[in-house]
Amino acid sequence: MQRLDQSEQYTLAVADAMPEKEYGFRPTGEVWSFGELMHHIAYGIRWWEANYIRKTETPWDPPPAKKGKKALMEELRKAYADLRQTAGSAKAEAGFHSTLDHVTHHRGQATVQLRLKGIVPPEYMY
Repeated sequence: MQRLDQSEQYTLAVADAMPEKEYGFRPTGEVWSFGELMHHIAYGIRWWEANYIRKTETPWDPPPAKKGKKALMEELRKAYADLRQTAGSAKAEAGFHSTLDHVTHHRGQATVQLRLKGIVPPEYMY
């Protein structure tokens, strides 16, 4: 649970570091905006949890990204809360680590987007 707490705290710190007005920032036309990236992380937590922890085959079908920093940060909090409920089982370990690995991958992209806007990302928590 400590690893999950650290992941949530750092992800929320990264999400909070980007000003509301920059949530639409997109480094190039081919990549997600910062807000879309936060939405992808939240949806990805739920999808990985369903498929790889609960072993419930779930198609990849994300809803449209919510608008606004507050709504997206709440979406992240809810996704982490849901993951916390299922992560305690012994069978969850491999899927749990895969889920957090996916978060780390995309959170790294988010820190690059922060840098592109001249924002120093929060200090990494470990």
